[in-house]
Amino acid sequence: MALLEWKQAFSVGNASVDHEHKQMIEQINQLYELLGQPTTAVTIEAVLGDIHAYISAHFALEERLMRTAGYAEYENHKDDHEDLLDQIHELMFSFSENPDIGRKLLENKLSDWFGRHFASFDARLHRELG
Repeated sequence: MALLEWKQAFSVGNASVDHEHKQMIEQINQLYELLGQPTTAVTIEAVLGDIHAYISAHFALEERLMRTAGYAEYENHKDDHEDLLDQIHELMFSFSENPDIGRKLLENKLSDWFGRHFASFDARLHRELG
């Protein structure tokens, strides 16, 4: 079972951004599936590192689009991006300290963040740029 499901409501109306959102969801779901299998904290940390790198690059694209458009909510949207990156760092640390706590954080925090961010920040971005 997937942790996150893509919904059309998550679309911002930009094919590149939407494609990357789908890729992020796929990466998070692959990590979630990996957590259900016997694996090491080192493997989980490496996967989280890859996710962090991908999401950082995606945020740079999205933030460039917002700056170019003179998007009024740019600062708040960027702050929310930074919040997610901080949460991923926290997950990486949690897995090295206690994989069970790291798993619970992934299930709760990331799914909540993506659902909230896509439905609020990215929905408003879509209305502005779409």
